[in-house]
Amino acid sequence: MTDIVHVENLVKRYDDLIALDHFNLNIAPGEIFGLLGPNGSGKTTSINCILQLLAYDKGTIELFGEPMTPARYDLKRRIGVVPQQAVLFAGTLRENMQWRKRDASDEEISRALEIAQAAEFVSKLPEGLDTMIQQGGRNLSGGQRQRLTIARALVGTPQILILDDSASALDFATDAALRKALRQKTRDMTVFMVSQRAGTVRAADRIVVLDDGRIVGIGPHSELFETCAVYREICLSQMNEEEAAG
Repeated sequence: MTDIVHVENLVKRYDDLIALDHFNLNIAPGEIFGLLGPNGSGKTTSINCILQLLAYDKGTIELFGEPMTPARYDLKRRIGVVPQQAVLFAGTLRENMQWRKRDASDEEISRALEIAQAAEFVSKLPEGLDTMIQQGGRNLSGGQRQRLTIARALVGTPQILILDDSASALDFATDAALRKALRQKTRDMTVFMVSQRAGTVRAADRIVVLDDGRIVGIGPHSELFETCAVYREICLSQMNEEEAAG
C-alpha cells in the first residue's frame, strides 16, 4: 500500500542553523500519527515544509503517492489543517464552518462539531449555527475557538487531518474525548497530531520524537517510553511514572 505521506531526507536551514536535519517520514493511510518535541525542535517547520508553506534546502515530499510542490493545490484541498493559532473570521458560525466546503450541509457541520467536542456548547447558543462570530472569534473562549477550528477542518472529510498543537487550550478531559472521537469516527482519515503534550500523542499508532531538528525516536508509546530518553523525559515532566508507563 502506498504511503499517504512520504518525506525523504528533508533538510531546512535558517542561515547557519539547521532546523531539520535529514527528516524522514512515512505515514500509512488511516494511521493516527504523532509528532512530539519541545519548543524549537522543528515540529511546525516540518509541517510547513510538507504543506509547501516553507521552502526547504533538500529532500523530496510526496502526498497521496504524488510529488508535492507549491503549485499542487489539488493535493492541498485533500488536507485539513488546524494551525496553532485558532483563527475565525467575522460572519455566522455556519459560514465559518463552510470555509473548506462552501456547500456543506448542516448535517455535515453537526457531525464535525460532534467529533471536535464543540456540539454541546454550540447547541446552547441562542442562534445556533446562525450565531454571529466576531473577527478572530473574540466573543468565544480560547477552548471554544480551538474546537471550532478543528471542526472546520473536519468539514468535507479531508483525507489527511493535521492538528498542529491545536489542542493547547483544551482541558485534559476534552483533549482525551477529542482523541477518542478522532479514532472512532474518522477511521479512513489519516490524522497527524503535532504537540508538546505527551498525553495528546501517546495513543497514536506511531510517534516521531524530534529534538533539535532530528528524529531521535519513532514507534508506539510503550516502546518509546522504554527506549527513547528524550521521549521518556518529556513524559515524566508532564505526568508521574505510573501514568506515563500505563
